[in-house]
Amino acid sequence: MAAPNPRDADVADAADPLDIPPTPADGVLGRSYRALSIGIVSVVLLIAFEATAVGTAMPVAARELEGVSLYAFAFSGYFTTSLFGMVLAGQWSDRRGPLAPLACGISGFAAGLLLSGTAGAMWLFILGRAVQGLGGGLVIVALYVIVGRAYPERLRPAIMAAFAASWVVPSVVGPLAAGAVTEHLGWRWVFLGIPVLVLLPLALALPQIRRRASGPVGGPGGDASFDGRRIRLALGISLGAGLLQYAAQDLRWLSLLPGVAGAVLLVPAVLGLLPRGTCRAARGLPSVVLLRGVAAGSFIAAESFVPLMLVTQRGLSPTLAGFSLAAGGATWALGSWVQSRPRLEPYRERLMTLGMLLTAAAIATAPSVLADAVPVWTVAVAWGFGCFGMGLVISSTSVLLLQLSAPEEAGTNSAALQISDGLANVILLAIGGAAFAALGGGTVAHAATETAGAGSRPAAFAAVFLPMALVALVGAWVTTRVRER
Repeated sequence: MAAPNPRDADVADAADPLDIPPTPADGVLGRSYRALSIGIVSVVLLIAFEATAVGTAMPVAARELEGVSLYAFAFSGYFTTSLFGMVLAGQWSDRRGPLAPLACGISGFAAGLLLSGTAGAMWLFILGRAVQGLGGGLVIVALYVIVGRAYPERLRPAIMAAFAASWVVPSVVGPLAAGAVTEHLGWRWVFLGIPVLVLLPLALALPQIRRRASGPVGGPGGDASFDGRRIRLALGISLGAGLLQYAAQDLRWLSLLPGVAGAVLLVPAVLGLLPRGTCRAARGLPSVVLLRGVAAGSFIAAESFVPLMLVTQRGLSPTLAGFSLAAGGATWALGSWVQSRPRLEPYRERLMTLGMLLTAAAIATAPSVLADAVPVWTVAVAWGFGCFGMGLVISSTSVLLLQLSAPEEAGTNSAALQISDGLANVILLAIGGAAFAALGGGTVAHAATETAGAGSRPAAFAAVFLPMALVALVGAWVTTRVRER
């Protein structure tokens, strides 16, 4: 897709009476930012509906496609290809503006949903998730660049809080709707119905982005060439993550070969794409990037197994299993709103530490429901607190990253933040999936169709949750290093 001409955007700005110059008192919903804010929040709303609805339908889809043993791969396949999309979007946005990567990303996201919804085998389903991940990687980095370009620094915490708030309605409605559709029409319609939502973000967001955030940072004379080395490293990190995930799922001696090959590809790619010092938690930007991966990876790896645990071990319906996570959307938004308060800015580091401790406690509490004496609503309560902690942490990492990035580096650094997020998801899902499969997790496929506890493998689930709680505790230490001395 051709990049928009900045001169054309200037003409549109001058001619459009709706393009109101910003004033110092304007908020994210003020007259000058209202249309743009509603548009990009609508994009996040689409992603939120996908995540909550697909997570609810996934246990049924995996069972019907006879792919429960590949359950983790259905999630990590998304994150694997999104890694390449993130680097590509960072390059594309810095050099030609975020409009084109956002539009292409939304289209790819919808195409992946359609492919998964029509899949007749688990590997085809995973392929659809991979296409969807490529589109999602383009979208999320483009959104960060838009925020960095279009909003002044004082409004960025508020728009990040609005992103989090857009998860509230999907978190409540998504599991209920997806569960009802899955039980009465079939899981495929959960995937096939979501692409309709693409039309709203495209209609609302793209015109405003073209006016306010299109074109390269340096204007028409800016560098429009792509960094070939970073693109090659992006291919290496995506392919390496895929090989590592495949090796973790196969659990045979021969799988050591793709596992080693994946590690060989990953190490130089990670060192080349993430800020120097990320792996050792150097103070400042490297620790911000590392914290994003530790927080998101531990939480997502654990959350991916919550519906499967409740369906197969406690006999809940897909609707109730998905709804157990619904309160998390509201508490995540609350945590993000709390971090956006100007008076709390001096305490951001302490808020992030609290957030990681709450996240670790929630993950460690979740497997307690494997004991029949523990009520299943324990998960819902614990996950509410954990999501509040994630709201404090994830939005804060986004705010700190933009504070520490020059305008011409916003795309590259935003890509690094999302790479850390996606790569940690892949690696920790691979570890969790391997432990789950090694302890007989694949035999729980028929538990939901028989009596509660049939095919019970509590140790398999505990082997996923407890290590992730330890990873989250490491994240609490990393929060003490996000500020430079």
